[in-house]
Amino acid sequence: MTTYADATDVAARWGKDPGSLDTALTSLINVRLADAERMIKRRISDLDTQVADEDFLAELKRVESEAVLRLARNPDGYASEGDGNYQYMLMQEISSGKLEILPDEWDSLGVTTTGLFFIDPTTVRAT
Repeated sequence: MTTYADATDVAARWGKDPGSLDTALTSLINVRLADAERMIKRRISDLDTQVADEDFLAELKRVESEAVLRLARNPDGYASEGDGNYQYMLMQEISSGKLEILPDEWDSLGVTTTGLFFIDPTTVRAT
């Protein structure tokens, strides 16, 4: 499976030179990008059609890259760490340690993640 984003997209958002990523890290990033894309395709069935729009494609690359980058920066999901007088904390939304697409990212891809739903349990029977 080919993904729309690649390791160079992640490296650019990470502020790293793509050539500085070793082979193992590049491989891991590409695997995680494929995972992220499968997650997105489950919610956007016509993804391959929508990427014809350059703006949508750019946003898709951003979302996939950001999801993988959150994991690459904090693979173990630490929320904080300390040593003596040193204390470091991460924002809760970036410290889960799992690959996920955030609600605002789904929104940017046109997927509604919130809303009001109504289920009518009544059944009309013909007599």
